[in-house]
Amino acid sequence: MHAYPPQRTRIKFCGMTRAEDIQRAIALGVDAIGLIMVPGSKRALGLDQASVLRAAVPALVHSVLLVMNAEPAFVRSAIHALRPDLVQFHGDETPEFCAAFEVPFLKAVPMASVTSVAAYQRAYAQAAGFVFDSHAAGGQGGSGHAFDWSRLPTERSHPLLLAGGLTPDNVQAAVRAVRPYAVDVSSGIESAPGLKCPQRMQQFVDEVHHADRSPSSQ
Repeated sequence: MHAYPPQRTRIKFCGMTRAEDIQRAIALGVDAIGLIMVPGSKRALGLDQASVLRAAVPALVHSVLLVMNAEPAFVRSAIHALRPDLVQFHGDETPEFCAAFEVPFLKAVPMASVTSVAAYQRAYAQAAGFVFDSHAAGGQGGSGHAFDWSRLPTERSHPLLLAGGLTPDNVQAAVRAVRPYAVDVSSGIESAPGLKCPQRMQQFVDEVHHADRSPSSQ
């Protein structure tokens, strides 16, 4: 089991649909950019659009391909085209499915339906990290709703990425309460689905940095 010492909170902006929003995120020092390739999502990208956006992510910033219950051929083609640093599986994918593509992966934890977080993490032990989100199994996330942070594991063998309803108004409290490895935001920094708001992006990053300098509320 690895221990992750206190450090600055990483930031992932997800659901990016415009190159200019990625450029703003990079200028703010965001650590990871999430590109959603889930048909029906409000922030879904086609392969051509995703390829253009992937090219806007520079070296040393992680690109994350988000898929959900996709066919293996679709995942393989997206990985081949985008060469993401990480794949985030957001659906009911089995541990074997997630590991089959030989790319480091994140597994979303649907907190609205998971009864045992510990058992869920044990099942996906090969994951590079877990994204704890407020959706139920089968949901896409990005709803803007939070969940009960007290349900999060206190012993962490993998990096914990906190998602679900984070905004500039509550992320400072979230970081102080949870001390996650990273925070993951989409709708909380938008003016409309897929359209990131420069002011909210700036505010979100500022609040995370402020929380990192503040004592934990635990």
